[in-house]
Amino acid sequence: MGKARLEAFSDGVIAIIITIMVLELRAPAGSNLSDLKPLVPVFISYLLSFVFVGIYWNNHHHLLHAVNEVNGTILWANLQLLFWLSLIPFVTSWMGQHFLSPWPVAAYGFVLFAAGISYYILSRELIRHHGEDSMLATAVGKDAKGIISVVVYLAAIPLSFIYSWLS
Repeated sequence: MGKARLEAFSDGVIAIIITIMVLELRAPAGSNLSDLKPLVPVFISYLLSFVFVGIYWNNHHHLLHAVNEVNGTILWANLQLLFWLSLIPFVTSWMGQHFLSPWPVAAYGFVLFAAGISYYILSRELIRHHGEDSMLATAVGKDAKGIISVVVYLAAIPLSFIYSWLS
């Protein structure tokens, strides 16, 4: 089957994720610039998540640009990725409201880790479907950057209970 529906659905879900995140940003009750200060942690969490989702959207676009078709396994792998990405607004809000608290930071790290694993699974399924000699396989290569990211996300989870600011 073609890839167009998968791309369109994924783009729509990612757009909704970003929309939900921005709707969580609330204007301050006051009208002074100083009234924005308590919102700094919320904005930092939003910015971090916006960049994170943007990177996934960009990578997903390039991943699918290099393929011609998808199958049922790929659809489910993609849905798994979208599931984990859909949790980003929740953990972003929790982390923003309780900035640098260990459990929200650990939950955020877990969602990043799960999304990273899911993206890796999706890319491997696409490569398996299109072949090790495909343009996609050549472009992805060993995916050292993706693997390093997943390892860093995993390390950040326990680290959040020791140095949540570093995590």
